[in-house]
Formats: sequence, structure tokens, C-alpha cells
Amino acid sequence: QVQLVESGGGSVQAGASLRLSCSASGRSFTTYAAGWFRQAPGKEREFVAAISWRGYTSYADSVKGRFTISRDNAKNTVYLQLNSLKPEDTAVYYCAARPNGAPASGARQYDYWGQGTQVTVSS
Repeated sequence: QVQLVESGGGSVQAGASLRLSCSASGRSFTTYAAGWFRQAPGKEREFVAAISWRGYTSYADSVKGRFTISRDNAKNTVYLQLNSLKPEDTAVYYCAARPNGAPASGARQYDYWGQGTQVTVSS
């Protein structure tokens, strides 16, 4: 069992930056893949970024070049750096983990989820 807790969300102006953190506890997280998803009001949850246990990354086209996913296995923490934020990035951001170490873009491929952190970007 893995427990995930997100933090770092907030309300910012367009063009600003935020760094989200996902702290994992429970079973060894170092061999897990992790992902970030987001869900805006009235929309389905969508993939944002993922990272393998070795550090290989993948991104949604909408965030490539603006967001960066990383991990610190010594701290059991995954980060999502959000730069050049746009109003359309407004959503609840969720951290997810899967014991298979390969990154994945499908929400159903993840076994563990955090409670989410709100990111609001105003124009």
C-alpha cells in the first residue's frame, strides 16, 4: 500500500510558476512509476506527465516545454514544476503511482492516488 499526499497548489497570475510535490509513504516507492493528472470542472481527468522509477519522462503535448516532472527517491517525493502557467491550466492536480516502473498516460493504469491540490491561474 502506498499513500500519496500532494502539496504546492495555489492561485497565481498567468505566466507565473508553481512547484507541486507528491510525498509518498508506505511500501518502497523507489521502484514505482509516478504520474500527474489534472481535472478541471466539468472535464475528464487528463494526463499531464509521468516518470519511471529510473527517471524516464513523458508529457502531454499541452504542457511540453512548460512543465517538468522529477523525482527524489531518497525523499520518496515526486515533483511537478509548472512554468508559464495559463488560465487553461486551472484544475485539481492529482499525483498517482503504479508498482510497474514504466511511465503510463492512462489513469486506469495507476493503482494509488492522492487527494489532489488545486491550481488556479487567472488572466
